[in-house]
Amino acid sequence: MPHKNIVWINGCFDVLHMGHIKLFQRARQMGLPVIVGIDTDDRIQSMKGKDRPINNLQHRVEFLKAIKYIDAVVSFSTDDELIEIIKEHSPRYMLIGDDYKDKKIIGSEFIKEIIYVKRYGDLSSSDIINGAHNS
Repeated sequence: MPHKNIVWINGCFDVLHMGHIKLFQRARQMGLPVIVGIDTDDRIQSMKGKDRPINNLQHRVEFLKAIKYIDAVVSFSTDDELIEIIKEHSPRYMLIGDDYKDKKIIGSEFIKEIIYVKRYGDLSSSDIINGAHNS
């Protein structure tokens, strides 16, 4: 299956921070369309607890669509659904945080190249929500 000239990023993107913006900016600098996959509210709640997400899916999608570096946003609720979406898009590149090195990346078999990106300022939405970062 030929890969399409797109960049794929996925995650919760519950509380956006500068690390996310830098990730999207880096993806855009590759000169290809950027598609962002986003977890549904139920999926986030099952992964991160009943108090999450802070922002609901509709709001998170609108936030992401407003970012000039992103061309499209799609949501998924299960690993299988994420795999099918990645398979359908068959991206040339995936950008993902370097904390995922040596971990299983869902749908990686349908991506030509995975690019690991160093975390910007060690920012984390969960840490921000829990009060660990003030700036």
